[in-house]
Amino acid sequence: MNTETNEMRQMIADTADRIFRDLCEPDVVNAAESGIWPTELWNTIEESGMTQIAVPEEHGGGGGSIGDAMIVLRAAGAYSVPLPLAETMLAGIALSSAGQTVPGGPLGFALPVDDEIVTLAQAGDDYVLNGSVGQVAWAIPGGQLVVIADMDGQECVALVDADAADIDAGINLAGEPRSTVTFDGSKVTACAPLGNQVDGETLFKLGALARSIMMAGALESMLEMTVQYTMDRVQFGRPIAKFQAVQHAMAVIAGEVAAAKTAADVAVHLLEAGEPGLLIEAAKARTSEAAGIAAELAHQAHGAMGFTHEHNLHHRTRRLWSWREEYGSEFYWQKVIGRTVSKAGGDGLWKAISDT
Repeated sequence: MNTETNEMRQMIADTADRIFRDLCEPDVVNAAESGIWPTELWNTIEESGMTQIAVPEEHGGGGGSIGDAMIVLRAAGAYSVPLPLAETMLAGIALSSAGQTVPGGPLGFALPVDDEIVTLAQAGDDYVLNGSVGQVAWAIPGGQLVVIADMDGQECVALVDADAADIDAGINLAGEPRSTVTFDGSKVTACAPLGNQVDGETLFKLGALARSIMMAGALESMLEMTVQYTMDRVQFGRPIAKFQAVQHAMAVIAGEVAAAKTAADVAVHLLEAGEPGLLIEAAKARTSEAAGIAAELAHQAHGAMGFTHEHNLHHRTRRLWSWREEYGSEFYWQKVIGRTVSKAGGDGLWKAISDT
């Protein structure tokens, strides 16, 4: 990475941090979880070009890279930004890969997994979707959805108005919209085959990487919050940070955060270098594991205060607990890594380790 790239990414990081620090205060997060859309926050982010930073300029984006997008998502995780930034970015990548112009505004993203099937078919002069997808993030009435669908054995991407589908609305533990979306002859506004470099599996892995980076950001923020609390909280005449048991817990949290951050950063670096190997899988497994361990200890360090709605710790921990399950839990990705390595044999294991 050259000096110019480093400087540009520092500018992106500084801009994202400033926007989120000024406009994503705890009251905004609480209001969003109660159903109030943070209009000023979204408009400011979109005007900055960050929502589609990884989309080529000719398709309506900022012409940046995946690494640039991940910088924004790390900051979003650190500030518990209650917006579909990752989903809008993934949707933009899918649309632009198919040569489609990415529309403005927030985008939900529906990617069928496991036994889920969504089909795209021509109906007269129109194209329509049929099928159902569960746990769709940010399927908002009045909004737009980008859907990965099958058309005669070919993976396609389709843009559809959310109101054209049946949305069984729900939320995750963090209060973020997660819905089951059913299409029954739903007319699309645009569609095309996915590009040669992008398919459903690639998008699923990019989603896993996005969640890894967001968790890394949330973990770093949670560590800072917990360190500050243990320094400020006085018991028996001294800060609780001076007690050995608390110090031990803080050391474990710090170790988990460092491991998660490193795994996520290395995965992004090698993805941009075109040599991701199993690093995305490993990053999601490691950050998800760290989320469970570190969040538990952070709540223990905060004591009863950490379980109150008034304290901001829950903005981080509830998202960590939710995101660790999305785009594959640590158990899912550990199995994928294990099966891949076992299939490759001893020589394949050494090659996988030495190449990364």
